[in-house]
Amino acid sequence: MRIVGGVGRAGAAAAAVLALLAVAGCEVRDTGAGTTGPGTGTGAGSGGRHRSPAGTRNAPGGDDRPGTGDGGGSAKGTAAGTAAGRTTAPAAPPARVLWSRGDSGRSVRELQARLRQIAWLSEAPTGTYGPLTERAVRGFQSKRGLPATGRTDTVTWRRLVAMTHAPGTWELYPMGGQPAGAPDARCLTGRVLCIDKTSRTLRWMIDGRTLSTMAVRFGTQYTPTREGEFQVYWKSRHHVSTIYHTAMPYAMFFSGGQAVHYSSDFAARGYAGGSHGCVNVRDEAAIARLFAQVKVGDKVVVHR
Repeated sequence: MRIVGGVGRAGAAAAAVLALLAVAGCEVRDTGAGTTGPGTGTGAGSGGRHRSPAGTRNAPGGDDRPGTGDGGGSAKGTAAGTAAGRTTAPAAPPARVLWSRGDSGRSVRELQARLRQIAWLSEAPTGTYGPLTERAVRGFQSKRGLPATGRTDTVTWRRLVAMTHAPGTWELYPMGGQPAGAPDARCLTGRVLCIDKTSRTLRWMIDGRTLSTMAVRFGTQYTPTREGEFQVYWKSRHHVSTIYHTAMPYAMFFSGGQAVHYSSDFAARGYAGGSHGCVNVRDEAAIARLFAQVKVGDKVVVHR
């Protein structure tokens, strides 16, 4: 009976120890704070594995992911990054060429007018990119340390624009070549020399259809060309002015001593000059053809 009793006392003591352990919570736990979820600690569910120290554990493939720092990258990734940092950047592509020899149009005319403003081109704009324009562009480029190709690229153009102003109409067309303005309503019927003072052009029209167009200039402030509707009353192929003693070839008189005629001064100086009231034409071949077609009695309209 004592043995049995002793066993009972031992069992009671063991039960008391187990109860004490339960109250004290003597379970072995991971000391890494902030780790949650199954399989992240070394206690229950961890299989007894040790976790990496805080801040050193990489996500799968961490050295290939964007934003991986030096602390988390592999030696291979670090070496690759260092090599990439030493790589020389590729050279910038050459500037895009806007215009070069053989091109034509209003943009080329503006280029020429701007070059003329800063004395790189002495000739009047023609709208055609020829050898003189190429030479002027090459000189402009060389002076400013740009590749002296003679071709106008975007860099050259921006530099030129910064040094000049937008050219006006008569800077673009100092020797003519400008587009004609809309014809006056009085020009839309019959055979008409339709002369526009605003656009400085002459249209030769028959029944509203334009057969030819040419640049013209007019009288000065003190000898203006009269405006209105007239008729050609006399034609004189080799006329010489009896007042000014100057040649007036292919003259077609429409109002007193005022006539449409060829002017060598206009051909030489463009709009830098003016007439004594006549309508000057600078293209001799064009007015020779016009003279052959116009008849006495044809209408002349001078308008703005």
